[in-house]
Amino acid sequence: MIVVDVVILLVLGALAWLWFDSFTAREVGIEAVRRACAAEGLQLLDETIALRSLRLKRNEDGQMTLARVYSFEYSDTGDNRRRGSVYLLGHKVAILNLGLRLVASNGRLRN
Repeated sequence: MIVVDVVILLVLGALAWLWFDSFTAREVGIEAVRRACAAEGLQLLDETIALRSLRLKRNEDGQMTLARVYSFEYSDTGDNRRRGSVYLLGHKVAILNLGLRLVASNGRLRN
């Protein structure tokens, strides 16, 4: 009976750690997306990001860490919705993708 209690406590502890770690990583991702959208003159829609993928990966030091992919939506004109994503390895942004946008021959963004 004691072994079952210990296992339950370990599982609950691991879930609590995962929840807290995911909350912290999500905040890092949101801040990176906000800064990128502001730098590009884009509007982050709904002011949020959504977890799309969670898996174990090795970081640059060879240690296992959680890799998360979050998706988000933004607008470049105010009348449309475009998708982007941010890839975090641990709590570091590895890739931030704002997706493809059409560019006119004069270098300006098109709708």
